Amino acid sequence: MKQNPMSFQLKLNPEDFLPATEEEKESLIIMRESVSFWKDGFRRLVKNKVAMVSIVVILIVMIFSFIVPSFYPYSYKEQMKGANNLKPMQYSEQELEAKAAGEKVFPHIFGTDKLGRDYAIRVMMGSRISLLVGLIATAIILVIGSAYGSIAAFFGGWVDLIMMRIVDMIYTIPDVLLIVLLSFALKAPLKGLMGVQGFGWVRTVGENLISIFIVFALLYWVGMARMVRSQVLMLKESEYVTAARALGVSNGKIIKKHLLTNCIGTLIVTTTLQIPSSIFTESFLSFLGLGVAVPLPSLGSLASEAINGLNTYPHLLFIPAALISLIILSFNLLGDGLRDAFDPKLKN
Repeated sequence: MKQNPMSFQLKLNPEDFLPATEEEKESLIIMRESVSFWKDGFRRLVKNKVAMVSIVVILIVMIFSFIVPSFYPYSYKEQMKGANNLKPMQYSEQELEAKAAGEKVFPHIFGTDKLGRDYAIRVMMGSRISLLVGLIATAIILVIGSAYGSIAAFFGGWVDLIMMRIVDMIYTIPDVLLIVLLSFALKAPLKGLMGVQGFGWVRTVGENLISIFIVFALLYWVGMARMVRSQVLMLKESEYVTAARALGVSNGKIIKKHLLTNCIGTLIVTTTLQIPSSIFTESFLSFLGLGVAVPLPSLGSLASEAINGLNTYPHLLFIPAALISLIILSFNLLGDGLRDAFDPKLKN
């Protein structure tokens, strides 16, 4: 029978009521792939071209600093006779005579300094020292700051009040003055250690650099502590922390397993941004003569030595200064990229 055109009844087809096939069911399921926090963060980090370029630059600098010196024909403390203040790719008279005799002489890529030492290998070793100081100092800051800030926030009350007032007092201590005082105070004890077997590295590093590490451990962790404290204050009221307390989990395990673990994204970003700050601090102190012991170079000490010959040999200053700027800029851009990738507030 034909349906009345004025009727409001729908024209139904019995085939529309057949059960859906498996292919039709799967085509209706549109879900985003389930990914972990780390996988999602690394996906967004890879899409950040500036951060990826920064990673490549940092890897190149690390290869330049840690691997190339193993194959380089010159030593950072080797003084070559007659090779004082050579310009880049220039040879001394003795080296020219050796070349004329058929010997192979490796060129001085960045020239030499006033003592006849190859400048390229000194820049490599200087960047290695600056990177190591930045990484070790940042590790010290991370351990002390995260432990101190998490304990203060977790226990709260008078414990938090006293611990944070200590932080406020530490902010008022001048770091350069403390480094100078420690250098004089540690000079006699460190000289006694130089003769002890296994402590020969003390002579190589020098009391100034050891004083810098001590100052980092005493003063520079306060910013990290405040950041961790603010994160733990928000997380300690979460349900999983309450459940862990109800199950009898110790305070130490709650801080380690639940609170700091959930702060790991912020800790990575803050640590990455702390590395260039530590490198800049070491370079600045080495420029003032409070850094590594001679003849061990750092980028700051190389710039300090070259400042007097700026008019005649400007490349001796520009090369370490440009490398310091490149390292600090790369770590800062990488830190910004990590923050954009791992901060949940910036997902969109």
